[in-house]
Order: sequence, then structure tokens, then C-alpha cells
Amino acid sequence: MTASTPATDTEATAKPFSMDEIKQILALSKNAKSIEIKLSVPASGHRATIKSIGLDPVEAEPRQVFFFDTPDMALNRAGLIVRARRIQGGTADTVVKLRPVDPATVDAELKHSESFKVELDIMPGGFVCSASYKGVATGEEVLEVTTGEKPLRSLFSKGQRAFFTQHAPAGIDMDSLRVLGPTFLLKAKHKAEDFRFPLTIEMWLYPDGSRILEVSTKCEPDEALQVGLEFKAYLASKGIAITESQQTKTRTAMDFFKAELDDAESR
Repeated sequence: MTASTPATDTEATAKPFSMDEIKQILALSKNAKSIEIKLSVPASGHRATIKSIGLDPVEAEPRQVFFFDTPDMALNRAGLIVRARRIQGGTADTVVKLRPVDPATVDAELKHSESFKVELDIMPGGFVCSASYKGVATGEEVLEVTTGEKPLRSLFSKGQRAFFTQHAPAGIDMDSLRVLGPTFLLKAKHKAEDFRFPLTIEMWLYPDGSRILEVSTKCEPDEALQVGLEFKAYLASKGIAITESQQTKTRTAMDFFKAELDDAESR
């Protein structure tokens, strides 16, 4: 028996992509390094989804995420995301991400960097291309920065800082950014018996008690359409509804912190 998370009147089933949208996806794929196909599951279906795909919850790895922005979220409005993530075991990673981007316009030298990635995200009802400059750190370094012991720039590489300067709104210095968070999440890699690509499951737990469950898979650019169809069929076989209303993890986090900052300013 499969789990069932039927779409309701407020959770309409997602419409298929039009032919024009498919052409856009194919064009963007040509210059992307990888494709991530993802789905956020309505809250009513979280438990059933985890059960239906056969995920053992204890496989999940805890992570703590911090975002950095100005009080008025100027970076967020410009499509720039600055993030640090503590990982179980004392490690951490960082990213400066820009979206949307046209991958054809990205500097060719950057594309050859192992730390830089152009990725196309596809979800029900939409798609977006992003450019991410990644870095590594320790969990302790993240804590030192987020508690104010060290400047934010110390957490990011020279290349990341240059990428930030190139795309940040004029006059915004990295060290002037506010710490937003943390947000807690659980992440698990899962190999399903009846789906040929590895799955990633993330449960984001926000400070206000809300949560997002995302199921995703990655593939090579030339496999996007085929894997997308297989992923859709796999989800349907598990009774997981592909709804039109999709919550993205970062946007939800930034909306929460924006409201929190606005509330603090109004006091």
C-alpha cells in the first residue's frame, strides 16, 4: 500500500510545462553543470511521504544554516544569497549564490573552477538557473563569525568575496551584513529500490515551528527530460501529490527573517 497525499482545493495539481517552457529548459541545460529536480511536499503529507519512499529517519544528518543580509534584505532583492552551514562532525560549508542567471553569460574561467557551479533547478510550475560559488570551513569558524568574534569575510574565500563584490548592490560591504538564523534542518541521501537515481530528502525546521519537506534528485544536463518523467512517475507510484503550490527553502527562510527584522524595527 502506498501513502497518499491528495491535492486539495488549496493544493492544486501542478500543470505540465508548456512546449515553450520545455524549450527554455533545454536551452538553459546546455550551459548548466547539473540539473536538480525537486518537489516540496504539503505539510499534511510529510509523514506519509517519508514512509512511502522507505526512508529511515535516523539516516538524516543534522545541519545548522545561517544566512547573511542587510536589515532591508537588499541582497535577497538582488537575487544574491550568502550562507554558511554547519555540518555534523565539525565541518561546514559556505556559498555565495546568484539567481536567476543566464548560464551563457557566466565567465568561462569561473565555469572551470571546481568551487563554482551553474545549476538548473526544476520544480512543479517553474525553473530557475543559479550560479553558486562554494567554499569550506569548520563548524567552529562559523560559530566565531556568527557570534561576532571574527568578521564575516574571514569565512569566505578570495574568489567568493570577489563574486560577492561583483554582484552585490553598490555600497554593501560583506562585513556589514546581519546574521539571520540559525535555521535547523535534517538531510538524508536515499537510494530507493524502485528509482535508479539517488534521492535527497531535506526537512527544514524554521524558528516559528513551520517546516518544509523537499524530495529531490540530480542528473546530467542531457538527461533532464527523461529523469524528470521518471521522477514524476516514481512520485505518483508512491501516492505523493505533485502540487502547484511549491515552497522553496531559502525563500521561506528569508521571508521569516524579514518579518522578524521588521517586527524588531517597529518596537
